[in-house]
Amino acid sequence: MSVQTTTHLNFRGDAREALTFYQSVFGGHLVINTYADFGMPAEIPGSDKVVFGLVAAENGFRVMGYDIPGLTEGGIAGGGATRRENGTTVTEQSVFVSISAPTLEELQGYWDALAVDATVVEPLAASAWSAGFGMLTDRFGVTWSVSVAAE
Repeated sequence: MSVQTTTHLNFRGDAREALTFYQSVFGGHLVINTYADFGMPAEIPGSDKVVFGLVAAENGFRVMGYDIPGLTEGGIAGGGATRRENGTTVTEQSVFVSISAPTLEELQGYWDALAVDATVVEPLAASAWSAGFGMLTDRFGVTWSVSVAAE
């Protein structure tokens, strides 16, 4: 038996933009269904927002997202800052998205794309446990922990 987990991100109005961005970074196909697609009258504010969104790529990347009804200020719900302080990572976020790639070269491509308009928490560099490790908070408020997979 195998189990697959998929991170589900809850956004405050910009799930479509975030999921489109993640598809541009990781590839794959994008599925977007709006509240209107599931029966909400089109004239109701927010009917164009995402009730079900998915990015699924051949490389194994999967993420889901949706817009919390009525919220429009953008970004991830329940955000909070992640930062380095006194040599350690301090965060107010309850969840990070963690990815690994088999090589530093592949990881560098994902990192470079995610880093656009992001806040770098820890630059991508060799660490004691990986040929490459880094953390950043993207422009949607999602913190990513990235590393080269251990051999």
